[in-house]
Amino acid sequence: MSTRSGSALASLLVLGLVTAGCGQGGNRTDVDVNIAATPTDTSNGLTFAVDGVPDVVATVASGLATPWGIDFLPDGSAVVTERDSARVLVVTPPKVGKEPTTEQGTVVEVGQIPETDPRGEAGLLGVAVSPSFTTDQLVYFYVCTSEDNRVVRARLDGDELGEPEPVLTGIPTGAIHDGGRLAFGPDGNLYVSTGEGGKEQLSQNKKSLAGKILRITPDGEPAPDNPFGTAVWSWGHRNVQGLAFDTDGSLWASEFGKDKADELNRILPGQNYGWPVVEGTGGPKKFTQPDLTWKTGEASPSGLAYAGGYLWMAALQGERLWRIKVASGQVSDPTAYFDGKTAGDYGRLRTVVRAPDGRLWLTTSNEDGRGTPAPEDDRILLIEP
Repeated sequence: MSTRSGSALASLLVLGLVTAGCGQGGNRTDVDVNIAATPTDTSNGLTFAVDGVPDVVATVASGLATPWGIDFLPDGSAVVTERDSARVLVVTPPKVGKEPTTEQGTVVEVGQIPETDPRGEAGLLGVAVSPSFTTDQLVYFYVCTSEDNRVVRARLDGDELGEPEPVLTGIPTGAIHDGGRLAFGPDGNLYVSTGEGGKEQLSQNKKSLAGKILRITPDGEPAPDNPFGTAVWSWGHRNVQGLAFDTDGSLWASEFGKDKADELNRILPGQNYGWPVVEGTGGPKKFTQPDLTWKTGEASPSGLAYAGGYLWMAALQGERLWRIKVASGQVSDPTAYFDGKTAGDYGRLRTVVRAPDGRLWLTTSNEDGRGTPAPEDDRILLIEP
C-alpha cells in the first residue's frame, strides 16, 4: 500500500463507491431498509439527510497513536483510548456546517491506565461510558495487563481521570487475539468481547472467559438470566472486536477469521459460534452459522456501529468501510466504501461509532505496526452516513 498523502482538504472532498461481493452463510433474506431518517446535529442546530452513502465532512483529530476505543459523554465529546500509549483522551468535535471543513476538534489527555502492558495487539482497548454518567461519572475500560485482560472503571471529573478500580479480572491475555470491545446494552448491562489469546481451545471451554462475549452488571457480576449462570453470554469466538445493537435490540458482532473467512454474527444467548472447529460457514449443526462472511483480505473487521438502518463495519486488512443493510434480525447487501482505489485511501480502519448527532466517527489504524502512516495519521474522520 502506498503512503497516503496530500492535503487534508482534498481528502475531505473526495468520495468513492465500490460495491464488493462476499461469501455468505446463515439464514439471510434481502430486505428493504427505510433510510429516510434525518438526525439532528444538536451542537449547531443543523440537520442532514441519512442517505446511506458516507461522506467525510471533517477530521475530528489527527496525529493520534493507534486510537482504539471511542464512546461519547453526555455533552457530545468523546472518550478515546490509545492502545500502545495507554492514554485516555477527551476529544471535542469541530462544528460542521453544510460544507466540509478543515477545522479540527480539541484533544485533551485526561489520564492513563497505568496497569496497561502494550505488546502486539494488546494494550488499552475498548471504552464504555456509564449510562448513568451524569450521576456516577464512571468510564469503563478494557485493558491488557501483564497478568490478564480485565475491565476496570474510573471516575472522570472534568479533565482528570481518577484511579482505576477492577470490575472483572482473569480474562486470559496474549500478544494476539485480545478482543477488547465494550458496549452497554439496552438492558443496562455491559457486554464485553474477548479473544482466545492465541490459545484456540479456550474458545470451546465454557469455563474460560477467553473467546467469548460476556454480559456483566456495571459492578462486574454475571448479569441476571445469563445462559450458564456465569459471565458468558456466547462462546466459540476467535477474536470479536466489534459490538453493536440495532434498533430492535439485536446484538451484532464482527469477528476476525484466520485465513478462510471473517464473520458478522447475530449474537444469541448461549449459542456456540464454532471456533476453532469451524471458520465461516459449515460444520456440525450445533454451531451457529454466521450471517455474513468475507474473505480476510476484504475485511479483518474491527469496529461495528449501527446508524440509519445500516450496520457499519471498519476493516483493517481490507482498508475499507462496509455498509450492511439490517432489519428484523436479517442482514444483506454489503457494500464497501473508502477502499483506496477510487477515493480516500485512508488505509487501515479500526473503529466506527455513531455520535449523538447521528454522524459516524471513524478511526484510521496505520500507526499500529501493520500500516503505512500518512503524515497526519492516525486520524478520526467525521462521516455523514
